[in-house]
Parts: sequence; C-alpha cells; structure tokens
Amino acid sequence: MHKLFPLLYLLFSFQLFASESSTVGFTAEEIEQGGATTHHNGNNRHSFSHPAANLAFKKELDFKLGNSIFKKLWVPAPSSTTASDGLGPLYNARSCMQCHIRDGRGHTPESNWPEDNAVSLFLRLSIPPQNQQQEQALATGEVGVIPELTYGTQLQDFAVAGLNAEGHIQISYSETEITLADGESVSLRRPKYSISDLGYGPLHPETLLSPRIAPAMIGLGLLESIPEASILALSDPNDLNNDGISGRANWVWNQQTQSTALGRFGWKAGTPTLNQQNNTAFNGDIGISTPYATSPYGECTQQQESCLNMPNGNSAHLDGVEASASMIELLLFYTRHIAVPARRNADDPEVLAGKEIFYNSGCANCHQPRFTTANIPELPELSNQLIWPYTDLLLHDMGEDLADNRAEYLANGLEWRTPPLWGIGLTDVVSGKTHYLHDGRARTLLEAILWHGGEAEQAKLSVTNMSKADRNNLIKFLESL
Repeated sequence: MHKLFPLLYLLFSFQLFASESSTVGFTAEEIEQGGATTHHNGNNRHSFSHPAANLAFKKELDFKLGNSIFKKLWVPAPSSTTASDGLGPLYNARSCMQCHIRDGRGHTPESNWPEDNAVSLFLRLSIPPQNQQQEQALATGEVGVIPELTYGTQLQDFAVAGLNAEGHIQISYSETEITLADGESVSLRRPKYSISDLGYGPLHPETLLSPRIAPAMIGLGLLESIPEASILALSDPNDLNNDGISGRANWVWNQQTQSTALGRFGWKAGTPTLNQQNNTAFNGDIGISTPYATSPYGECTQQQESCLNMPNGNSAHLDGVEASASMIELLLFYTRHIAVPARRNADDPEVLAGKEIFYNSGCANCHQPRFTTANIPELPELSNQLIWPYTDLLLHDMGEDLADNRAEYLANGLEWRTPPLWGIGLTDVVSGKTHYLHDGRARTLLEAILWHGGEAEQAKLSVTNMSKADRNNLIKFLESL
C-alpha cells in the first residue's frame, strides 16, 4: 500500500481540493470541529479538558479515571504510595499534565537553567548509523533513529535523588527584523540550542539535536480514526499536479503488530497509534514501565550504570510493571475522547474574509480542512464524524529555517508533519502563553506563518505581500478555530 499511490487516490485528492476551494463561505457544520464530539462548554483555561460531547454518561467515569492517570504525580521508588511509585530514575516530567498544560500546548522556558526549567520542551537526540547493522535497521523501518550511545533518544533534565540529571537545555535567541510589503515590521527570534551540565560524559561528536514542544491533546482519537486511504489520497510525493506541494506519508514501526504502519502522531509523524504514543511517553518522559514499554529504568542506557542500579516500582499487583494494563487502557480512553472545542465567531464577516484568504493563499493545501472518520464499532463516539482538523497528517518540506537536519524514519531533516489547527485560537486561554511551531520559537501566529518555507514558501509570500487588513482577517480566521 505505502509503495504505490493508485490513480484513484490522486483523482480523489484533486476533486477534494477543488470542492473545498469552491465552498469558502460559511457552513454551520464547521462550528462543530469535532463533529458530534465537539463541546460547547465555554472558552476558559479548561477548554481542552472536556470529554467528547456524545460520550455516554456511563463512560464518563472511565474518562475521569483516565484523566486522573494523566494528572498523576509519580514519585520515586520505593514509596508507601505503591500505585504511584517508579518515577524515573531519569525523567522529563512527573506527570503527563506537566508537559501538556491543562491538555494544551507546552511552552519554552522564560530563561535558562537554573532560573527556569524546560519541562514542556525537550530535546530529541540521535546519531548517524555507525555500522552496517544500524544501517540495516533503519532501512527496514524497524527503528526510526539511532540513539546517542550514552544519553539515548532524548535528554532527561531531571533525576531522582542520588543521580545526576543528564543535562539541561540552553537556548539563546537572535532577533531578525522582517519588513512586510506594506511596511509593517515583524521580529522573528531564531533559537540556538546547546546542553549544559552533562551528567554522564560527553556526547557523541555527531549527535543530532531536535527540540520538541508538547502539543495539545484535543481530538487525537478523531485523528486516529481517519481512514488511511483518505490520508494517502492527499499524498503527492512527486508533485504530479504541479502545485508545489508534495506531501508524503511517514511509514513507521508499529510495536504491537511488529510491522510498518502509517505515522500519524508526533511532530514528524513518527508514531502510528495513540496507544504507542502514550506508552512511549510514559516510559521515555516519566520513566514509568508499562506492559508495552517494560523497562522500569525508562531511557537509562547501558552506559548509565548508576541509573540501572536504582530501585524501581514494578509490582505484582500492577501486572509486574509500574503502570498496569488497566491504567494504560484508561489513559488511552481518556486521550482518545478529549473533545475539540466549538469554533467561535465562525460567521463573522472578517473571519470569513480571512477564511477566503486562507484558501486562496494555498494554506489549505497542507492544512487540509476536513475529513470523515471511519466506522469503528468499538469506538462509536468517534465513528462517521465529519471533522475539521486542518491537517493532512503528511510530511512536508518546510525549508532550511525550520529544519532540524535530523531524520526520523522516512522524514528527512527538512520535513515536518502538518500540525492540526483546531483549537489554536484558544492557546493563550488554556496555556497562558502563545508559543507556536515545533520548538515554540514563534510568539504569535503571524510569526509562525513567516517562518514557513519550502513547500509553504509561496503561501508565506502571499501573506507578506498582502495588506495589513487582509493579514488581520487571516489571523482572525485562525483564532476562530
């Protein structure tokens, strides 16, 4: 499937974009961004934490129990609180909620360690393949990256008592002034990353760094429920329609089926399922073992002997791990059923003018407005829903300015998955900060647009050349999502 793209897919793609661009006006169904799961509970700091609106009352208890696991503060082992011990030994956060603030987006630190920490921004690590065996593992798709020999696949900047943290992210910014066609000036901050206080010796000299900010949690079950064929229909890796957009799928390793699968989650679409995403984060970010990620030492490597000698929280009554199968199932139910908020001011004339600009500028070519989810009998609330996520879940070349120069499975160092835009207008309300893009460098939506390059270069130029009134309307449209 992933090596061939039938003509039917391409034809469907052309027809879909044609129909979208011809219906730029307002339709009431767009307010319900998550279909029948959409909530209308007001716009406040908890707007990203509501259950799917169509969730049966008897299932709300499972949602609340899953939420409690998402918010649980884990403690080091051994502890009298045996249902919550096993933190680390090395970790990035003590709970899921510490990174995904009120289920929303993370942020960059206000200043560097030790004045502030980077608890919702972490650093991916990897090295180029060092031998034929590693080259073969990458070629078969069984692994997406080669871990740094001592520090693994991400930097843990916290540790339990008695251990050194792996190190601390240091960020410096240089400001660049951009003058738009109408004379407006916008300052873009370019980040530079390094690591201080390395706790376990030097990094490999070829270490690749890639910062990642925690994304919002809304609508993830709906994204998982989009039919694979609907996503592949939008893929055009050879740009056969000559529109300058060549989105392509990332094919990644599914740990449960032990085979390659379509990547949907993560900034480079490096994870195929929400369950795998949850377990990987539990184990890598918090250091908690699960039935699907069984190391009680999280990301500790063989070179970190002191870490491997620490006590752990594996318990017989928790299925021999630190987070039992039932806990993982409840967490999966929760993360699948977090509701997308309804749109605001969708029929406002300025918002509608901004919507037309969004389509005509080419933004919708990657930020695909709508899908219909599959019929999944075991997930009735998520099935057959017309949704408006504004993503194609595909990889796109975003240009040198946003490049991390680090491959992940099929994604190269220039490519990123199109992030969903639903809920983006409530970022400040929920998180208290507005830090956009994969590393949070953009402080406003306009800054985020101006960082676009590569396949989005023409869309960006359209924005830089338009009038201030049109740019304001475009931003108002984005804020309505």
